[in-house]
Amino acid sequence: FQHYYITNNLSSSIMTTPAPMPIETVVVHPLVLLSVVDHYNRIDKVSSQKRVVGILLGSRHKGVLDVSNSFAVPFDEDERDPDVYFLDHDYLESMYAMFKKVNAKEKIVGWYHTGPKLHPNDIKINEIIKKYCADSVLVIIDAKPKDLGLPTDAYIAVEEVHDDGTPTTRTFDHVKSEIGAEEAEEVGVEHLLRDIKDTTVGTLSQHLTTQVVALKSLHSKLQDISVYLTQVSDGKLPVNHPIIYQLQDVFNLLPNLNVPDLMKAFTVKTNDQNLVMYTASIIRAVIALHSLINNKTTNRAAEKEGSKKVQNMIEVEKEDKEEKEKDTKEDSNKKEVKS
Repeated sequence: FQHYYITNNLSSSIMTTPAPMPIETVVVHPLVLLSVVDHYNRIDKVSSQKRVVGILLGSRHKGVLDVSNSFAVPFDEDERDPDVYFLDHDYLESMYAMFKKVNAKEKIVGWYHTGPKLHPNDIKINEIIKKYCADSVLVIIDAKPKDLGLPTDAYIAVEEVHDDGTPTTRTFDHVKSEIGAEEAEEVGVEHLLRDIKDTTVGTLSQHLTTQVVALKSLHSKLQDISVYLTQVSDGKLPVNHPIIYQLQDVFNLLPNLNVPDLMKAFTVKTNDQNLVMYTASIIRAVIALHSLINNKTTNRAAEKEGSKKVQNMIEVEKEDKEEKEKDTKEDSNKKEVKS
């Protein structure tokens, strides 16, 4: 169902404008990640502040929030008292005005901090950011990630209704986040990674390394699912039906590996891949031995040619010495005869 805001104009006619779709996915660009990490590292060198805060710029289209740019904002807080904090509004407005002159399409879509977790005063800071963006999104970007996976967590403020009739409170609801880039950004990231990647390592080893990292990330996610289901079955956590439905869909999509034909197909394909790898390794070893033998033969031939040249030079020097000695003897004999 599509919701509409109904407004009356001066001529008493009715106009309908579609309400914005709720944010379902937050896409963070690599430029934002680099900017946040640079902001955190610069502040970490000169201050003992544990987290930094900034503004996110981007656009919104059909439930997808595209975060393409960001800028830092001076921020300070008292760790012992969450009600004591400082956010420079003037700096925020002046920076946004300059960014707007460069690219008017990029608008304030939310804010970020380096967490790595939610803080008690995040709701209050989010209310300040909502003055510039009604549907403000909070993205926590971990500048020093310790676990595998994406370093981003996106949240949106919602009203929490209590069953006991008490007034509603503002809290954060988690939103799916992902890393996305345009073609120009992908080229820039590849240039940056050239200095990080080991050029001496082959593509096969890099592929295996990425596979290992992906499997470790999958293992950690499966452990989180196992812990959650265990706590739900023990009654420590309430049942969340959307999560259970999603897990059921995941399990339903898993293939049935107990089918003999499927197991045979997997085995045949694995054997074919191993045969190709084994044959390629043998060919590579034979080519290496062939090049080694060719290198040795060329070195021996060069040594022989060098020794021949040295012998020829020695013989030429001997002949020159003998000729000189003969000439000196003849000259001495002529002098004796004259005398």
